[in-house]
Order: sequence, then structure tokens, then C-alpha cells
Amino acid sequence: MNEFTPKCDARSLLLHVCCGPCAVMPITRLLDEGFAVTAWYMNPNIHPLSEYLRRRDAASECAERLGIPILYDDASWNITSWLRAVAGRDTAPQRCTYCCSSRIEAAFATARRLGFAFVSSSLLYSRYQPHEVIRQAGERLACADGTGPDFVYRDFREDWQEGIDRSKEMELYRQPYCGCIYSEAERYEKKLTRLIKI
Repeated sequence: MNEFTPKCDARSLLLHVCCGPCAVMPITRLLDEGFAVTAWYMNPNIHPLSEYLRRRDAASECAERLGIPILYDDASWNITSWLRAVAGRDTAPQRCTYCCSSRIEAAFATARRLGFAFVSSSLLYSRYQPHEVIRQAGERLACADGTGPDFVYRDFREDWQEGIDRSKEMELYRQPYCGCIYSEAERYEKKLTRLIKI
């Protein structure tokens, strides 16, 4: 990960970012609340690597347009390790629970190491993510030892349509599936089924 020292700010917040479009409204709302937001792109689940890079570029563009710094944990991208980690729980919702929880855990570890006061995630924006799993993971980790960082829970799904509209206005790359190879297969399964019937 690139070197970074957050400002010594009681309102410093590390925002885990899954992609550009999902980050627009969380960044906007958190800035409006007075947080000093730094985006953090860490998503070892995204397949293939070309898709990971497209989403990385969109996250970067989003952060730049909204005037915040962004960090990248590119070293964490290892599709072999990720697939091994979800082996045996590769059906939803078990896979999704692991995928989201593990990224929240990594966000807390990074926030502690870099000295951030708060953690949140753009995963809380998506209607397709296990919202309660993400909330519970964040709250559990925030209370784990009482030393921080704290978890900022918000239901960003309330901004769903505005986020879509703004991301389109910004011309951010909008991905067609959640991210992992399983979600890609699920996204296009109907098309394959139609081909088989022909």
C-alpha cells in the first residue's frame, strides 16, 4: 500500500470503497457531517484482474472529483487466496458474509495502523450487500478492545437513486456484477440457460 499519514484529526475516517459509483453518496454524506474522509480501495474478491483495475480507476476518479485522498491496497489482490478462503462457503449468503466481513476487518486493521479515528464502508450503500452483516461486523470490531477506531454506521441505501444519477453524471464506470467470479456467473446464468435451450 502507498505510504500515507492521516492528518491528526479527531474526525479522520477511513472509508473502505468497493467501487466508484457506490462511493459517491457515502463520501458526500460523510463530508457533509464534517468527517475528514480518506478512501481506501481494497477488494481481493474482484475477478478478473482487468475488472479490479477498471473499478480501481473509477474509485480513483470518484475520490479526485470529490476532493479526497485515496489509498490502494493492491497487494491484497490475490484471487487464488480469496477463492481458497471461500471454499466450502461458496454459495450466497455464506460467501457474501465472509467477503464483506473480511474487508471490514481489514479496514479496521488498516485504520488502527494508520491512526484513523473512524471506519466506514461504501458497502453500506448497496442494496445488494448483506447490510446487517456489515453493520454487525463494524460494531463488533469497534467494541473489540475499546481503543478505536469507532465504526460509523449509516444506511446509505436511502441515497440509492441519487448515487446512481450522480455516478452517471460523473461518467464513472458502472460494473455489471457484484465482483467475484460467482456473482459474475450468477449475473449471466440466464443468458447461458437460453443458449443451452436453443
